[in-house]
Amino acid sequence: MTSTARPTGNRERSSRVLVLAGVGVVLVVAATAVVAGLVTGAPAARGALVGGGIALAFFLFGSLVVNTATRLAPQQALLVALTTYTLQVVLVAAVFVALSASDALGSSLSAGWVAIGVIAATAAWMVGQLVGSARARVPAYDIDLPSTHESSSDSSSEPTSGSPSRRSEAGA
Repeated sequence: MTSTARPTGNRERSSRVLVLAGVGVVLVVAATAVVAGLVTGAPAARGALVGGGIALAFFLFGSLVVNTATRLAPQQALLVALTTYTLQVVLVAAVFVALSASDALGSSLSAGWVAIGVIAATAAWMVGQLVGSARARVPAYDIDLPSTHESSSDSSSEPTSGSPSRRSEAGA
């Protein structure tokens, strides 16, 4: 048994997944805005950008908060995730109520393209998360390997803690 620290690869993997998903969202929302602008005009392009921006902010905020909570207090991660999600839904509803009340959805933003921007960003986020998670090399389990400074005769005569021969049976 060694006292070496566990590698911090999980944080790096989750950061890469977030970056991949975020870049995918930005590209898809930009393409959606260009299409909206060409098809319908400037209010549609702005609507697609606003919708995509709302969705991107939603996903990034939630992921960053839950990743931080998982790293700092893993026991509380589920509670933080549920609370964060509830807060996000309330905030997104408040943003849409504010947009509706300000008459921005009718004059300077196309409501239909706001919805399309949200849908496009959501689809891009999910694809980015799936691709990033599938490419991440996450070990299914940890095995304590013998340290490199032990002599080869010591490591060959004594199995590692992860091998079945070292586990003791009850009453043995």
